Amino acid sequence: MAIFNSMDNYFNFTGLRGTLRHNEPMSKHTSWRVGGPAQWFYEPADVIDLAQLLPQLPDNMPVFWLGLGSNLLVRDGGIRGLVILTAGLLNEIKQLNDNTLYVEAGVSSAKVARFAARAGLTGAEFLAGIPGTFGGALAMNAGAWGGETWSLVQRVETLNRQGQSHRRLLTDYEISYRSVKGQENEWFIAATLQLSDNPKAEGSAKIQALLKQRNETQPTGLPTCGSVFRNPPGDYAARLIEQAGWKGRYVGGACVSEKHANFIINNNGAIAADIESLIKQIQADVAQKYQIDLIPEVHIVGEP
Repeated sequence: MAIFNSMDNYFNFTGLRGTLRHNEPMSKHTSWRVGGPAQWFYEPADVIDLAQLLPQLPDNMPVFWLGLGSNLLVRDGGIRGLVILTAGLLNEIKQLNDNTLYVEAGVSSAKVARFAARAGLTGAEFLAGIPGTFGGALAMNAGAWGGETWSLVQRVETLNRQGQSHRRLLTDYEISYRSVKGQENEWFIAATLQLSDNPKAEGSAKIQALLKQRNETQPTGLPTCGSVFRNPPGDYAARLIEQAGWKGRYVGGACVSEKHANFIINNNGAIAADIESLIKQIQADVAQKYQIDLIPEVHIVGEP
């Protein structure tokens, strides 16, 4: 039994097998290495444990699902409510038949690419360049090198606030560039992917080539979130940011990468407010100079 103190009340939880922590620093769980504390932080044992937890939550308890924290800026005031960690926990991946994979939400996107290549399947190679979990890729229709997550999806499994599971098809969602709209208070826990045979087993070589290209053009191995802004129609965010003169510029400990202008690096003990300020200044300058509104690809959450 866990005692859950939230919204100035106490709640009793029964039957849980995971780990519940209070005031967990989100800087430990984001690739930018910034962020205030999560009021409550839960590491579930498995999907059954999650289904036990969700219906016991107070109706006014916000719920935030966390993967590898790679496309996420948590503000310095932290997150009110409950953060549920999926990375490394919902981690099953298996081949269902010749061309189909089953992938749980906590599996890294890069692992999906490698697994598919070893199975002699093609179509998922681009996932090697997405630095987050597959659940996060589903939630935002993540993409790289011309590929998009939902182009592979046959169906998904979800869990709602009442702990009920559902199987849903693509027709249940509005899917567009870096955007997926579906049922409210319903979260992805797994997906079935339809891939193609690759009899020449060229997938691994293609992944290596793509990763080599990424290492040559992006600041890998540094605390970033991946791409900060979506590409505007017919253009590239990095080109606009570089043309506006932002490469190498700092706000506090956050700077725009010299290697790729659509990456912001925590280069010198930045706090979340530094990064958010840099994002807003870039947006304002590009809008003023080129009349183009850069839309963040990164999710900005939490309290200032």
